[in-house]
Amino acid sequence: MTAATHTLSVREKFGYGLGDFAANIVYQSVMVFLLYFYTDVVGIPAAAAGTLLLVARIWDAVNDPLMGTIADRTRNKHGRFRPWILWTAIPFGVIAVLMFTTPDLSTTGKIIYAYVTYILMGMIYTANNVPYGALSAVMTSDPAERTKLNSYRFVLAMVATLVISGLTLPMSKWLGGGDEARGYQLTMLVFASVAVLCFYVTFYTTRERIEPPSEQKTPVREDLRDLLHNRPWIVLFVLGLITFIFLSLRLGVGLFYFQYYVGDQSLFSVFAVLGVIGVIFGVLLANPLRERFGKRNVYIGSNLLAGLAIMALWLPTPEQYLWAYFLSALVGFFSGPAVPILWSMYADVVDYSEWKFGHRATGIIFSASTFGQKFGWGVGGALTGWLLALFNYVPNVDQAPEAILGIKLALSIIPGTLMVLSIVLLFFYDLTEDFMERVQADLAERRGA
Repeated sequence: MTAATHTLSVREKFGYGLGDFAANIVYQSVMVFLLYFYTDVVGIPAAAAGTLLLVARIWDAVNDPLMGTIADRTRNKHGRFRPWILWTAIPFGVIAVLMFTTPDLSTTGKIIYAYVTYILMGMIYTANNVPYGALSAVMTSDPAERTKLNSYRFVLAMVATLVISGLTLPMSKWLGGGDEARGYQLTMLVFASVAVLCFYVTFYTTRERIEPPSEQKTPVREDLRDLLHNRPWIVLFVLGLITFIFLSLRLGVGLFYFQYYVGDQSLFSVFAVLGVIGVIFGVLLANPLRERFGKRNVYIGSNLLAGLAIMALWLPTPEQYLWAYFLSALVGFFSGPAVPILWSMYADVVDYSEWKFGHRATGIIFSASTFGQKFGWGVGGALTGWLLALFNYVPNVDQAPEAILGIKLALSIIPGTLMVLSIVLLFFYDLTEDFMERVQADLAERRGA
């Protein structure tokens, strides 16, 4: 059986998916709780914390493509991408704990410590997640198998988000015993330990099956040039940027919404959990919807409906938080199908690039794509911090009406508008199912020759 027709076992799909479960134990903790941890626990001003989240992502403009080129050129008996999952597992866990540790320093010292640990986390995350994402493109070339593989991946990623959303606050209170800073640190120690174990499982249960041509020796500058002439990749890069601004705003401001608008922080866990459950059900529909409507059309419908649903979060009053719960589940459900489809589309872009330019650059395409996502994550975090500062947010006190306005805008209208506008981009993405079948046939013929 060739790589193009290889049917992946449930064991291998599940093992691969555990890698994103592991990454999201930390990644979702950062997206949901880090800004609150910086402002209300560590004591960093909101504007400074927002700027930190963006500045750290600027380094990824160098770091991510560099990691992609290194991964593409890695030679190891276990492959090009799998070894990095093994090598980075323990450093990933250690730095995650340090990032949620509160140092006994001045405000300036705390900001410097936050910069160092957050940037280090970004670097080790890149060294782990870029090869992990690229791995999906070399396990099989079958488009249906890729969508199924990424569905496993993102169901397990959402399970991790479910764990984070439901357990972080109660665990931090229990483990901290009234010390919020210690509670967050010990909670992350538990989560990071689980993540390290899952990375090992991913390494031992997956296999790489697609290799670039043995004679391929492509200069890095040529890989980058091809990337900039690859229109489908450019579309997905911008789309990933917008999607992660949406996610960062939606997740990062939710805790503030329940703490200061609804008036009960403990209600946030249910809001977050329902959103994740919605995503899981949406992800399960990704492959059936893809088969009927095609990837691009599913993505358009998903972004449009999710954008409209999150705008509706502007409407509930503090007493109507049950409507906010319902809308959170609806936003998750509508956005769910797009999640595995986006990563399947990245894999299609890798094949298209090989078909068009004559050489395969899996690592650099995935790394440049994840940079767009991480930069969107940073922009979303920065926007949240800046909006809070702009609307005169003050930690740990009752908020003025203008601060409540900023919190509501960041949760609903701003991310919803971004998602609705993003569908315009998808009309410039032309890797349809029929076209990719021809691409796969041509590539199979070349590899056979």
